[in-house]
Amino acid sequence: MLKIGLTGNIGSGKSTIAEVFKVLGVAVYNADVEAKKFLAKPEIIAEIIERFGSSVCSNNIIDRKKLAELVFTDAASLQFLNNLIHPLLKTDFENWLSEVAVDCKYVIQEAAILFESGFDQYVDKTILITASIKLRMQRVCNRDQISETLFLQRAANQWPESRHLELADFVIVNDDTQLVIPQLLELHQLFSR
Repeated sequence: MLKIGLTGNIGSGKSTIAEVFKVLGVAVYNADVEAKKFLAKPEIIAEIIERFGSSVCSNNIIDRKKLAELVFTDAASLQFLNNLIHPLLKTDFENWLSEVAVDCKYVIQEAAILFESGFDQYVDKTILITASIKLRMQRVCNRDQISETLFLQRAANQWPESRHLELADFVIVNDDTQLVIPQLLELHQLFSR
């Protein structure tokens, strides 16, 4: 079974692409969604409060928006959070593989910071979803109702697309000028052999 990492910078459309793979019957592990679940664990909440103070928590629930404001403006805080969550994600992904991916030709791990986190070492091949920063900013600002400044702060915590292009095995261009489905189906056929 092939393990395929699917990544792309914020607003590239990687989640939409992952959903299409799901429609094709491919098992998809969404690292970003799973990471958010760990924020509900009491031991994680305690460590976050110890680091950032109780203002990031209300009724024992992490306010992800407040936490994001803190970590996306401070590299050390982001590194702390990643160091807290990533080991849990690695174990969770391994458990998911053993449960879900028994008879699959290939599975996908969708992760926004696949290369930055080193998670690319746990997959066999990688797919990068690309789009211009202008288009990505437009998508995210409309989707999340955030300012361009906040988008740029979040985007600054990811490697530039040029660096991802150097590392990716495959690329899907999602810039609204090329059809995405044929690109995706070509990879699906390749991985399904």
